[in-house]
Amino acid sequence: MAENSNKDEVVQVGAADLPLHCPQPDAPLWARHPRVFLDVLKSGEAVCPYCSARYVFTGERPKGHH
Repeated sequence: MAENSNKDEVVQVGAADLPLHCPQPDAPLWARHPRVFLDVLKSGEAVCPYCSARYVFTGERPKGHH
């Protein structure tokens, strides 16, 4: 599972983490903000508009997504 415990790190996510949202369920209290869903498949990465956590998709894309 993806984890964003350090907002300066790049968080690698895979198909199992989709649909991707920030913060992740295991995020520490200081990283909590309103949940926002991020489209990491469009360009291969996404940045959270609240906390600036950067997510990068790795691995095989789910079937049906280009």
